[in-house]
Amino acid sequence: MKRRDFLLGTGTLAISGVFTGCGNQQQTNLRIRLLKDSIPPQLLNQFRREFRQVGELDLTVEAQLIKLFQSLQEKPKSENWWSKLPLPAVREEANKLPDLVTLGDYWLAAAIEQKLIQPLDVDRLPQWKQLPPQYQRLVRRNQQGNIDMKGQVWGAPYRWGTTMIVYRRDKFKAEGLKPPQDWNDLWREELRDRISLLDQPREVIGLTLKKINPQNSYNTQQLDKIPQLKSELKALDRQVKFYSDNSYLQPLILGDTWVAVGWSTDILPAVQRQPNTIGAVIPQSGTSLWADLWVRPSKANDNFNAAKDWIDFGWQPEIAALFSRFGKAASPIFAGQSWEKLPKTISDKKLLLPSPEVYQKSEFLLPLSPKAKEEYLNLWQEIRFQGLGLGDRKGGGA
Repeated sequence: MKRRDFLLGTGTLAISGVFTGCGNQQQTNLRIRLLKDSIPPQLLNQFRREFRQVGELDLTVEAQLIKLFQSLQEKPKSENWWSKLPLPAVREEANKLPDLVTLGDYWLAAAIEQKLIQPLDVDRLPQWKQLPPQYQRLVRRNQQGNIDMKGQVWGAPYRWGTTMIVYRRDKFKAEGLKPPQDWNDLWREELRDRISLLDQPREVIGLTLKKINPQNSYNTQQLDKIPQLKSELKALDRQVKFYSDNSYLQPLILGDTWVAVGWSTDILPAVQRQPNTIGAVIPQSGTSLWADLWVRPSKANDNFNAAKDWIDFGWQPEIAALFSRFGKAASPIFAGQSWEKLPKTISDKKLLLPSPEVYQKSEFLLPLSPKAKEEYLNLWQEIRFQGLGLGDRKGGGA
């Protein structure tokens, strides 16, 4: 469940030759390394029907976002000393490098700075203009990986979600308590020792900033300018029974906690499985956003034709609606829209997408300056580990 380290699941599944064209010599193969369950099967079938010029669609599935980032860091075998030898196996290995890879927006800056990916030519992506400005801005970076509206485009967002509050409906009903609606509810006395939180400094410090003032940003660079922040974090820590990035839902499901904070791709399936027991809400003060992107490895084949067809296909309005209906997340095409304007086929609109008012208060976690990053980590360690032993029930790393 750890979006910024890993997602639930194990192993790697390679799907090769499942979709094969008719053998036309003008066809181009397309190789994609993607996150498990991030593309509904219905889209694959539709893509094959519309783009017959794509020959073999080779999909390698990874269950962990961190593994996808690490795959970009791997040195291709074709760069070894024997790579210049005219061996068929060498040529075959070079041709198997992926054309596109899923990357979480959290790793985009590092991928650019380490020269693991190459910029995209958006002039060849007609649907690029359909993306909301916030998503265009997210992937336009300078060579250091920082937001720069004069920089190049380094990724193509294809799905996004939120950090949410999930809670036990039955527990609140039995006690005659009002269900949580916003971040400040986490500080309610009756929830003492009944909350599980993400073990993430940016998420927890960010939601506390929003609790103090909805105008505060998750990307605040100078935490010392908000004097009450430390005391609010200490008060929240006293509410928490459990910190985890990959097990925060289990205590809730077992009834050990009544409330949890986590990512929408984990929470929405849980709500769908147990709608009478589990509820969820996107906090009204605004929340953090995340996005998964298509990126082009720096060593990818020069032929961009099939890759650009795949990217642009996902941004078509009718495909975006199909994606948002069957996927575990929304297409960026619909970000910020009112629920009334969304296609009627999309269910769970109020949990899948924030209202326009809440969306305007929400933001992506952007790179911090080295000084700010150190300040976040120091504050987190002070709050999380003050007076705790190694075996404490709240143990965990930042």
